[in-house]
Amino acid sequence: MKYYSTRDCTLRYEAAEAVKMGLSRDGGLLTPVEIPRIDEAFLQSLVHARYQERAAKVMGLYLTDYTYEELSAFAENAYGPEKFDTPAVAPVRTVDETTHCLELWHGPTSAFKDMALQMLPQLLSAALCKTGEDKTVCILVATSGDTGKAAMEGFADVPQTKIMVFYPRDGVSAVQEAQMVTQEGENVGVCAVVGNFDDAQSGVKRIFSDMSIRNTLADRGYVLSSANSINWGRILPQVVYYISAYCDLVRDGKVAMGQKVNFCVPTGNFGDILAAYYAKRMGLPVGKLICASNRNDVLTDFLRTGVYDRNRPFHTTMSPSMDILISSNLERLLFDLSGENDAEVRGYMDALAKEGKYEVTDAIKEKLMEQYWGGFCDETGTAATIAEYYQKYGYLIDTHTAVAVNVMEQYRAATGDDTVTVFVSTASPYKFCNHVLTAIGQTPAGDGVELLDQLHAVSGVPVPRRLAALKGKARRFDLTAEKQDMEQVVLNFLK
Repeated sequence: MKYYSTRDCTLRYEAAEAVKMGLSRDGGLLTPVEIPRIDEAFLQSLVHARYQERAAKVMGLYLTDYTYEELSAFAENAYGPEKFDTPAVAPVRTVDETTHCLELWHGPTSAFKDMALQMLPQLLSAALCKTGEDKTVCILVATSGDTGKAAMEGFADVPQTKIMVFYPRDGVSAVQEAQMVTQEGENVGVCAVVGNFDDAQSGVKRIFSDMSIRNTLADRGYVLSSANSINWGRILPQVVYYISAYCDLVRDGKVAMGQKVNFCVPTGNFGDILAAYYAKRMGLPVGKLICASNRNDVLTDFLRTGVYDRNRPFHTTMSPSMDILISSNLERLLFDLSGENDAEVRGYMDALAKEGKYEVTDAIKEKLMEQYWGGFCDETGTAATIAEYYQKYGYLIDTHTAVAVNVMEQYRAATGDDTVTVFVSTASPYKFCNHVLTAIGQTPAGDGVELLDQLHAVSGVPVPRRLAALKGKARRFDLTAEKQDMEQVVLNFLK
C-alpha cells in the first residue's frame, strides 16, 4: 500500500519509507491512499485470538511491504509479559451493562503511548533495512507528558537510532518528569522547553521543515524521524486496540457481532480518537465517537462549530497530556473528510499558521457532526468524577480518564443515547498521585514519587512496578532551553 501527503497527493511512498520519514517533507502528514475494509468474518477470526495476533493481522492490512511473520514477531516482542503486566495487554473492564473501560496503561510506562511506542521502534528498524538507509535516525519528540517516556523506553539503545525528547517545563506531572529525566540508554537526550506543549511541538515541526538543518545533519550522518503521532507508525498500532476491544466485548457476550458501540476518548493531539475513526472507516461497528477535552476546549468548539481557533488562553490542568491547542492529527481527518483534497487542507493549515484559525466547509461540518460529539470537562468536574468512580465502583481512575467519563455522561444526558459505550483509560492513576489523592479526600504528603506509597496505602491498588522503581533513581538530564533554541539543542546533541 502506498502513502501520500495530506498537503500533496503527488508524493507517494511505500509503508516502510513513510514510517522512516515520520513527517512528509512538505510538512504534511503521511496517510494511506486507501482504507482497507474488514467484515464480520475478519472480526470473528480475531474474537478468540491473542492481542499479538490481532495486532499482526490488522497492521498487515496497511503495511504491505512487511511480512506477516515480521509483524507477528514484532507484536510478540512489543506486547509480551516482560513489557505488559496482563496477558490481555489492553483489557476491557466492565463498569455496568452499557459502560465499559478500555485500559491502555498496562505497559512499561503506565500510559497508552506504550501501545504504539513498543511497536514503532521495531517497525522503524525494519524500515531502515527495507529502504537501505545507512544513516543513523534521530527521533525528535515533543511530549505533553507520556509520549516522551514511552518513546525513550522503546528506542533506548536501539541500534542505528538516537532520540531527543522535548517537554514543557512545569507542564508535566512530577512522576512524568521523573520518568523522563532518569531514563537510561546511551542514545537518549531530554530537554525541558520554556513554554507549553504547543511551543515544543511547533519547534519540532520547524526543525523537520528546515532544509539547512536537515542538510547539516545529513553531512554528519543523521536523518530525522518522529515518534509523535504525526508518524503513521504511531497511529496504526492504536487502530488495533479499538478492534481488539470490540472483539473482547463480543467474546464476553457484552455485545452481539455487528452491534454498534460508541467510543469516548480523552484527547489533545487528536491521534487517539483518529485511530478510532480509522477503525470505524474500516468497517468496525462504531456509532458515535465522543471527543473529550479538558479546559483547553479547542476541539470541542471545532466539532460543534467547524471553526478551529487556537487564539485562546492556554490552561495548565491536572490532565496535562491534553493541554494542547494545536491538534496535529486533525489534519488527517480533514484530508479524509474533504475527499483527499490536498489544496483545501493546505489552505486550512496555512490559515492556522498565519492567523491561528480556520473554518471548514459546510460539507465537512456536516460530516463532523455525523461522526463526532465533542465535550469538555473542567477541573472541578474531573476531581468529582474521580471521587464518584472510586466511591461508587471502587475503581481508581486517573485525571485524563475522568475527563472521558465526565464527557461521556454529558453526551448521554444531552442525547439520550443508550448505546453500549467504551471509554478509554489512557494512564495509570499513579502517574497523577497528587490530584487523585486530593480528589478522593486525602491530603498529599509531598508532590513526587513519594506519593506512590501514600496512594497505595489508601486505595490498595498495586503500584505499577516500573513506577515503584523510580524511587531513589538518579536524575540524568537537567537541560532547559528557550523554544527558539531547540534547533541548537538538536545540533549539539547530534555532533
